Amino acid sequence: MAQELTTLASLLTREEVLSAYRLMLTSRRVDDKEIQLKQHNLVFFQISGAGHEAVQVAAGLHLSPRKDWFFPYYRDRALMLTLGMTPYQMFLGSIGAESGPDSKGRQMPSHWGMRALHVASSSSPTGTQCLQAVGFAEAGRYFLALEQGIRCAEVAEDEVVYVSLGDGTTSEGEFWESLNTACNKKLPLLYLIQDNGYAISVTVDVQTAGGSISKLVRSFPNLGVYEVDGCDFLASYATLAEAVARVRSGEGPVLVHAHVVRPYSHSLSDDERLYRPEWEREQEAQKDPLRRTAKLLQEAYGVSAEELSQLEEEVNREVNAAAEAALAEKQPPPESWPLWIYSPEVDPTSEAFATEPKFEDYAPKTMVDLLNACLRDEMARNERIVVFGEDVADASRDEVLSEVKGKGGVFKVTYGLQRLYGSRRVFNTPLAEANIIGRAIGMAMRGLKPVAEIQFFDYIWPAYMQLRNELATMRWRSGGDWSAPVVVRVPIGGYLKGGGPYHSQSGEVLFTHIPGLRVVMPSNALDANGLLRTALRCDDPVIFLEHKHLYRQTHNKAPYPGPDFMIPFGKAAAVREGEDLTIITYGATVVRSLAAAKLLAEEGVEVEILDLRSLAPYDWEAIARSVKKTNRALVVHEDCLSFGYGAEIAARIADELFAYLDAPVRRVAAKDSFVPYAPELEDVVLPQVEDVYRAAKDLLAF
Repeated sequence: MAQELTTLASLLTREEVLSAYRLMLTSRRVDDKEIQLKQHNLVFFQISGAGHEAVQVAAGLHLSPRKDWFFPYYRDRALMLTLGMTPYQMFLGSIGAESGPDSKGRQMPSHWGMRALHVASSSSPTGTQCLQAVGFAEAGRYFLALEQGIRCAEVAEDEVVYVSLGDGTTSEGEFWESLNTACNKKLPLLYLIQDNGYAISVTVDVQTAGGSISKLVRSFPNLGVYEVDGCDFLASYATLAEAVARVRSGEGPVLVHAHVVRPYSHSLSDDERLYRPEWEREQEAQKDPLRRTAKLLQEAYGVSAEELSQLEEEVNREVNAAAEAALAEKQPPPESWPLWIYSPEVDPTSEAFATEPKFEDYAPKTMVDLLNACLRDEMARNERIVVFGEDVADASRDEVLSEVKGKGGVFKVTYGLQRLYGSRRVFNTPLAEANIIGRAIGMAMRGLKPVAEIQFFDYIWPAYMQLRNELATMRWRSGGDWSAPVVVRVPIGGYLKGGGPYHSQSGEVLFTHIPGLRVVMPSNALDANGLLRTALRCDDPVIFLEHKHLYRQTHNKAPYPGPDFMIPFGKAAAVREGEDLTIITYGATVVRSLAAAKLLAEEGVEVEILDLRSLAPYDWEAIARSVKKTNRALVVHEDCLSFGYGAEIAARIADELFAYLDAPVRRVAAKDSFVPYAPELEDVVLPQVEDVYRAAKDLLAF
């Protein structure tokens, strides 16, 4: 044991270990000061990195904030200090200061993020960062393959993408999905699993089969696996040296399983004495990395107790001064609340996105044709666009392309794109929706423009965590430092005659409700082309909903409008003029509303129909203008009636346009049911022409 200690001690000088110990001690004292401030209600949340300091400092010493990239988790305080974040900057986050470098008061403390240090914005959901790190690493490889003139400035041949998590998070599916892709593609990822034995109160033997994540993952191809006592600084330093070198060499990802301790409760909202016996806590205290590193300094490097005491006094003074300075900083001003929900530079609702079509070939084309044409044009224009999802490529293997016709998506929207632009830009993914969206977020953070397809809206739910908590919040939660302008294409809707409950859902309201997302849903081929081009050129994440029933209809065909045709978001189309009633609709109910209006016209009633096209934002000005003219409003949509998208429109009309109404606002929508397989049942559940006609007649008779 003594010989091993001597060998490890030879790796570092006395001054280097003292410097590392200072970082560990600073991390612990910042935790302690935050706890004190929380007890005085000067900060509002606290979660510590206590017990994890040694392995984090070891990792930070082998990595560079100028070359490598970091997807940390909330206990990575010592890592952040090692990379260059200061206690003062940490306390700015603690108090929610406007000048906080991680989120400008928008996130809880210890949700790290500093663009200047290559640290991605992190969030509270555990494990979501794993897939983003994978996408980020993929984007690095992509940029390295580009010509030097358009290569991303911040990419290195031997870079490492660091991602850390606790033992509890290894139970999350996104962790396993990320490992699958990282190993399959031999990506330069360093996973640091900081195993303190507890996920709040849940022990590792309950979390993990066999109680050891490193044993479980050893069969992954191309994965280097290391296990280390993360409370032992020298052992951690040596292990991380080997692990980082392996990643830099291009051998593939590495997972370091570090056994650490948690001397404090999970957070100040938790009391570990409720579930941890005293003997266990006392036993664990003996493993504390600060205690062990101090002992190491005394026994192996000859540092005196007096020197250590003096060092601690210096650290305490620095931490107290940093806290005092941070407490004097201002909170964000109230009027700053909407900043960074959407891009401050690019406004997709502006006239800059209103261009006229330039028809040369007047042959009418389907929605599928014009969506494909838009993707083809924009990929030629912008080399950073990548298209991926389940089955979107013509073939997964390049070598068979000459022998097959090609898939190009189950609806053929991406057909031929792989042949044109290659498998680096158009490729298939595992059948894992969170994998698709999580990777897309990481790619977009790095500067790519991902176009991710979810094959059916009905299967988008495994990705909802990534969409709601990660994609939509990225720019806002980082105070504008990071963004993820992903375009998510999603076939949606029913009227399929046989789609059933798992291929016919609508549910757009679950996305229009989320700040930070743009949501559009065209009803015809021309609009689909123009709106998709706007989505691809704007700087916000877009949920692009493509109604499956409308893909190949003849009534909504249009000629190719040229490679620069765009339609601004938030601009409705008046598809029929009228004086007697306004119908507000979108998607597949536009044509049904037109059919109902035709029946009413035969009776002398002229209905005005607005196709919203864009659902978030939506064109309130057009709605108000039309309702003021007709004095009656009917909202028609395909999703369920209760709590549906139309409820918001109807409520706002009643609230703001009440003085102009001659009748109540009415809604026509699907019944509060799933969509059945049997055609006769489907017809009953989904709104039909007759339903729109009867509702309009009732309103006109009021």
